Amino acid sequence: MAAMKFKMAENSLFAILLRAPWWVSVLAAAAAIALVRFFLAIEYALFASTPFLIIAGIVIWRRLRTPSGARLEAALERVRAMSWEAFAAALEEGFRREGYLPKRSQGAADFELERYGRVSLAAAKRWKASRTGVEPLRELQAAAAALPAEDAGECLYLCAGEITVTARAYAAEKNIRLVEGLELAKLAGVL
Repeated sequence: MAAMKFKMAENSLFAILLRAPWWVSVLAAAAAIALVRFFLAIEYALFASTPFLIIAGIVIWRRLRTPSGARLEAALERVRAMSWEAFAAALEEGFRREGYLPKRSQGAADFELERYGRVSLAAAKRWKASRTGVEPLRELQAAAAALPAEDAGECLYLCAGEITVTARAYAAEKNIRLVEGLELAKLAGVL
């Protein structure tokens, strides 16, 4: 049986606080203490602030684990320096770590990724392109449209260079996940 992942609502208070700096959660905790203290004992006020303090801790922990800009750029340079075969092998291993069964493919998609009975397509051969426009994304979308609807998963486009604003808008419209920066470096195993 496939495990289900919990997905938090994007605009919930806790999701917003997880994207905000840590001190915002600490301020929310202080506000919760002050507000609850008007009506209840201090113990209850401290209890009401606990979720906000936990979120502050999570934000700090994530920040400490995020590599610096220089370290990330060095990792992306290592990705750009790889040959196609080395990069493809690193991606296959990265996809396996994420629970996919990767299979190399020809055409617009370089990999077919099977997980939970669904097939996702990933395009990676143009990872070294300094600038990516809409055309490779259209090709990937066309390849995904050829899959049977009940088997179709997501589309992933992997890129170590810049993606144009038009291409980003197209990817958002067609639900193509752009894998770049930190996510690409982790997937390729260089970070």
